[in-house]
Amino acid sequence: MQPLVNLHKLFPHPRLLSLPRYLLLCVGIGLLSGTASALFLTLLDLATAFRGSHNWLIYFLPLGGLLIGWGYQRFGGAANAGNDLLFRAVDHPAAHPLPLRMAPMVLLGTVLTHLFGGSAGREGTAVQMGAALADRWGHRLKLPTAMRPQLVLLGIAGGFASVFGTPVAGAFFGLQMLRRPLRAYGMLLPALLTAFVAHYSCLAWGVHHTDYGLSAALPAFGLTSAAWTILAGSCFGLAAILFVRSHQLFHRAFQLIPQPMLRPLLGGSLIALYFAWSGSDRYLGLGLPVLTAAFDSQVLPYDFLLKILFTTFTLAAGFKGGEVTPLFFIGACLGNALCWFIPLPMPLLAGIGMVAVFAAATKTPLACTLMGMELFGPAAGLYLALACTIAWLCSGPHGIYSLQARADWRGFWRRGTKKA
Repeated sequence: MQPLVNLHKLFPHPRLLSLPRYLLLCVGIGLLSGTASALFLTLLDLATAFRGSHNWLIYFLPLGGLLIGWGYQRFGGAANAGNDLLFRAVDHPAAHPLPLRMAPMVLLGTVLTHLFGGSAGREGTAVQMGAALADRWGHRLKLPTAMRPQLVLLGIAGGFASVFGTPVAGAFFGLQMLRRPLRAYGMLLPALLTAFVAHYSCLAWGVHHTDYGLSAALPAFGLTSAAWTILAGSCFGLAAILFVRSHQLFHRAFQLIPQPMLRPLLGGSLIALYFAWSGSDRYLGLGLPVLTAAFDSQVLPYDFLLKILFTTFTLAAGFKGGEVTPLFFIGACLGNALCWFIPLPMPLLAGIGMVAVFAAATKTPLACTLMGMELFGPAAGLYLALACTIAWLCSGPHGIYSLQARADWRGFWRRGTKKA
């Protein structure tokens, strides 16, 4: 009798041919990454709330940046590479082990960034913690280093799923982010299992995720609405290009400072000077109040541009965090602004913009489509799929992950022509 689950295809390694060990791996990584995300989100909420009631902390952002820079220079080691280390672990599993210190260091660095008002997100922190803990769990199970790519994928799935409350998108995000589609999709079932365990373990700690509330009635999807969605998707793709190019520009500028620990000191000082001049923290931190407001009220038409500026500047200076929540902010505010020109409901444009800019910047259109359906419901699926695909096609080969394989539709077409 043939087994219901062929473990040879799910995990093609003799160490994982037993179902108990297979389940222990996925459930263990899910519990670890979900618990880490719960701790991270709790600390992040406390830091954000405390800074919101004590805005004078923004003046200490240079000191916080100096502390983060010194900590990574003194103790970071390989963890300094951040998300790039995950790609190296996949491409060269034996040569680039993931240090366990990556998890606590990126957690502390991100919380300090938000405590002092830096503009950053949370996805990068969650996936780095999940990957580092997954690698350590695999070591406890005495798995060989050749299994590290699979462990990294499961850690990414668990971290992403638990930090945003989107388990299906989390599983597909890990598969698409690592750019190994033909080999990685064999990992879909373990990735889904890990993502769901991580999601529910995070909820079990009492953590609640942001409700974006796409409450407007959706227009019937037809040729006219599809044409407007294509136009909107093109704008979201251009916004992703602007984000990536801005980050590259600021990164090159900060590289001119030879001492790495001084980069966040300078960057934090300039942000603190802006706050002293304007008195506004609208574009600092996660920006969730503005993000949620974009779904039901008119926001400033240039909000998305200033969020691009502050986020890329903050991350290029060496502060810690992710790009996803700022990309949500950028996409939602851009969609909100587009409602003046595109005759689609404001909440719908904000919703599809939120995930489409993210899809274009990370080159993960399928994962972002599924994420939008998990956040807003399946009724918006056609709008989300079309907008994410168009944004991805318009954004070119470059994304926010510098070591991600640079593959877009033009490269795919050329490869197909060569084989033919």
